[in-house]
Amino acid sequence: QVQLVESGGGLVQPGGSLRLSCAASGRIFSVVAMGWYRQAPGKQRELVARIPSGGTTNYADSVKGRFTISRDNAKNTVYLQMNSLKPEDTAVYFCNAEMIVRGILPGTYWGQGTQVTVSS
Repeated sequence: QVQLVESGGGLVQPGGSLRLSCAASGRIFSVVAMGWYRQAPGKQRELVARIPSGGTTNYADSVKGRFTISRDNAKNTVYLQMNSLKPEDTAVYFCNAEMIVRGILPGTYWGQGTQVTVSS
């Protein structure tokens, strides 16, 4: 069994900043990649940023230059630093991990989500 727990969401004014964190725990054999997705009301879930192990970090065009994803591999934790936030960034942000879990077929795992609201 594994868990992904997000934290750091909240209400912020336009132009402000937030830092999201997500820690994976459990019977993890290896982490292939971690990332952040978001879903606004009435819209599909979309990729925000992804950081593979040994691969190239990628971002959605809408957040390039404003968001930064990073990892602490020893703690199986991923972060998302969000700067210059805009109202259109308002969404539920979900942590994602592609992992090999002991005794389980490799797959994708999701956190419960954390609300980010950008409003004046």
